[in-house]
Amino acid sequence: MAKAKKSLTAVERRAEELDTIAAVLPIERRDELAELLTDQDVETLRHLVNRGMGDNTLRALTSDLTYLEAWGMAATGQSLPWPAPEALLLKFVAHHLWDPEKRAADPDHGMPADVDESLRSQGFLKSLGPHAPATVRRRLANWSTLTKWRGLDGAFASPSVKSAIRLAVRAVPRTRGRKSAKAVTGDVLAKLLATCASESLRDLRDRAILMVAFASGGRRRSEIAGLRREQLTVEPPIEVPDGPPLSSLAIHLGRTKTTSGEQDDVVYLTGRPVEALNAWMVAARIDSGSVFRAIGRWGTVSRRAIDPQSVNAIIKQRAEMAGLDSGEFSAHGLRSGYLTEAATRNISLQEAMEQSRHRSVQQAASYYNSASRRGGRAARLLS
Repeated sequence: MAKAKKSLTAVERRAEELDTIAAVLPIERRDELAELLTDQDVETLRHLVNRGMGDNTLRALTSDLTYLEAWGMAATGQSLPWPAPEALLLKFVAHHLWDPEKRAADPDHGMPADVDESLRSQGFLKSLGPHAPATVRRRLANWSTLTKWRGLDGAFASPSVKSAIRLAVRAVPRTRGRKSAKAVTGDVLAKLLATCASESLRDLRDRAILMVAFASGGRRRSEIAGLRREQLTVEPPIEVPDGPPLSSLAIHLGRTKTTSGEQDDVVYLTGRPVEALNAWMVAARIDSGSVFRAIGRWGTVSRRAIDPQSVNAIIKQRAEMAGLDSGEFSAHGLRSGYLTEAATRNISLQEAMEQSRHRSVQQAASYYNSASRRGGRAARLLS
């Protein structure tokens, strides 16, 4: 007699459904997501996957939705209502944008201690103090987007919510800093690579990550973590005068943050980065699937890709090994460093943007302007 199939709990069922969209979700957190998200949340995410939403955008939506559900549960004791009432939106603003000086005199100002403790114990809060206004605005914008995808209207554009944000930002001014305090320019990259001098798996992997991320135009950490062998194609060697031909490789990025599903962005690697990438893939025996993978304690290469945060951790670890201040560098430093280095070497902005895939000339040009000003005559009047 056939054994009856065990019925699944709601959490187990959601975990299985999340598996169907694992390619674009941080699936190492699948069980956590299944606990926090509701059935309707999971269905909304599956709908967005089927609509062809970009992977990075969907990851950001999923991350913010998970945070919102965790905050809602901690602040109200229940899952988020859809659509969210105006009072709940105002509570969200009050909990995240507050004045530290007023908080010192009034413990009830800002996020309540029990809500803070709950979010911190789950790993959602790490730093102290109010949130950055840009983070609050982004989460509210994604909250609004998810509300619309459910076919509902929210109170996100109400005058009271807009006024609350404006007044809160004005009361708690914060200077916007770069994602990485310092750019990983060519000289810094050389120091990081010098710490990857051995032929160990970890050094081979980290050397390939550093070189590929930088040389491919300063790829985002999510793009590096999610890179798959199937995205790589071998190109004809590049002929150079007075030297052997340089190996060449194309990386097909597919959908990115700034492209639609019909576009296939391509960037190229030439020479040393290709050699570093091939050395890692041969040593790790990677002929399909994720390119950059976790390495176990005993040197075992995992089948699963590293997560984007691991790319950041690798940058900081290598910076510390190189005798640099790890707090000044992050994965985004490779992106800003690529454009800064291109400007220093007098590579045209248009050519650099072809590789970095920046869509905004204004954003990309800011790195060029900084590099030009730093070495220009105006900055050397007393040199």
